[in-house]
Amino acid sequence: MSHPLMRPVHNFHIPVMGTGFTIDTPLKVAKYGINSVVSLVDDVLIEQMRLFLSSKADVPYEAIALNEEDSRARRVTAYMDLLDKLVKEQMVKMRESVFEKGSDLTHYFELLPESPLRTLYETMKAAADPAERERLQKLLKEKLRPGSIDVNIMTKLDRDTMRKGKLLPPIFGDAMSALRGYANSRVESSLVLSAGLNRRLFNYIAEFSDFFPDHNGDIRKRIILKVGDFRSAFVQGKLMARKGLWVSEYRIESGLNCGGHAFGGKGALMGPILAEFKANRERLSETLHEIWIKGLVEAGYKVPAEKMEIRLTVQGGLGTPEERALLEEKYDVDGTGWASPFLLVPEVVNMDKEHLKKIQAAGVDDVYLSDSSPLGVPFWSLKTSYSEGTRLRRIDEGKPGSPCPKGFLTSNTEFTKVPICTASRNFQRRKLAALAEAPSDNALVQQDLEAAVLAKACICNDLAGVATVRYDIEPAALPSICCGPNLVYFDRISTLAEMVDHIYGRGSVPIKEGRPHMFLNEIGLNLERLKRTIERRRDGLSAETLKVTEATKVNLGEGLAYYVDMANEFAADQRDIFLERLESFQEQLQVLTAEDVTC
Repeated sequence: MSHPLMRPVHNFHIPVMGTGFTIDTPLKVAKYGINSVVSLVDDVLIEQMRLFLSSKADVPYEAIALNEEDSRARRVTAYMDLLDKLVKEQMVKMRESVFEKGSDLTHYFELLPESPLRTLYETMKAAADPAERERLQKLLKEKLRPGSIDVNIMTKLDRDTMRKGKLLPPIFGDAMSALRGYANSRVESSLVLSAGLNRRLFNYIAEFSDFFPDHNGDIRKRIILKVGDFRSAFVQGKLMARKGLWVSEYRIESGLNCGGHAFGGKGALMGPILAEFKANRERLSETLHEIWIKGLVEAGYKVPAEKMEIRLTVQGGLGTPEERALLEEKYDVDGTGWASPFLLVPEVVNMDKEHLKKIQAAGVDDVYLSDSSPLGVPFWSLKTSYSEGTRLRRIDEGKPGSPCPKGFLTSNTEFTKVPICTASRNFQRRKLAALAEAPSDNALVQQDLEAAVLAKACICNDLAGVATVRYDIEPAALPSICCGPNLVYFDRISTLAEMVDHIYGRGSVPIKEGRPHMFLNEIGLNLERLKRTIERRRDGLSAETLKVTEATKVNLGEGLAYYVDMANEFAADQRDIFLERLESFQEQLQVLTAEDVTC
């Protein structure tokens, strides 16, 4: 199908980053045809931003209080409608403007990649006849199309809601409410689902007509699944298809070489994963299309005449145009996601001044895979962030834990009937007391148990800080920075134009010497994690099973062999370095395997 959401203007997108980093990014890039993703986790931040943006744009604002009926969903709807309205107004102004140096209209076309639209623009610039030039300019304006205002829902963050001491029905859960808010909005874009399968959420999607094709076969709200491997894509895609829901895009993300939560895939590496997708893409499409038609008919919708398409995109650790080209040319991906490098582009992503300096100065040891997430999933953190500093200070003062101002990650009922967050002061005080009352016989285990409690940080509140501090909404907020390991190789503040040119290979944003290829960096991260797991299991500290560890070693071994075979596809100067690093990684894996057998 030729639907705009399946034919984006640019072949890269800006993924969701935390809650505050990209909360208003569509207002900065959609007018240039660039897709970006907004997090729907924090409806408190969403309401704060709606007030801020409404005031800035002189748009009437009516508050939606937290204690009002269905407030979370209504806040999401109101915010999405506001973004949609403001982006549409930007496009109207652009169409009314002229092609002149420095104008948004000119900037739109100057940012374009090589494409028929870019060629048309270059033809217009070269046109000598004024009448022809004017005709082409009019045609170009007609072809202007904004980037998509996409949203992200973490499927596992589906906390049930209490009101006046009573548990509300499941549809008022956090993820369910966010979905309803998005579904009821006017925006025409894509819903990105991350963090795995949530059956009740997936079932709920089928209750909204915007996710089904209209009489022309167009779908107003498309579904994008963020996945870590082919099996996950196939399983979730079939589950959706049975309900008549078509997954328009599979967004493949590295398990470890990414920002935020690191949902590791037992040593499964990006190259082999992409090779499996490429080999089975047609089978995936054909199988799901057949199931989808049946599901669509059962749901009472007409089957479109045209066959539905599937897009494949990749994100996680990209840093050079050569890496982008490799992914597009070797694996036939339709687009790539660029996250951490954009943290140094303040005109695109929110970052307060102090933390902008901190990420510029960050070295390899300053960005680490922490245990700070209350979800119990490894989480990339900047050690020098105000959030981390405050967490450590509270521990030193004997008052560990956070006041828990928002409670989006409340799930623990070990000490209370009503769930509380493991990063909260309430939980940590009780848990540390319980550990002290019944200490482990192994001092090392006891120390590790206490450290695990103290490691949790208030990320659901602090990830909003980059926006609330920058816009003076909450000047005293304590930002948490969830940058990926790739960030440390970038240290120069760039403009949007410079970063886009870098992505397309038309210019170059400086990268620090020593940055490994994205594939190599991912291998190193997996080996490091495997090493730590083996050491912790040997000391009786790891809950990971031997079966999982063995699967990780097998996947890494097969992945390394795959990369050795593909090394010849690199340029000669890169091939030798690539093979040298692979040999070193193979030796490390052999050593770890031997140590694991003897421990």
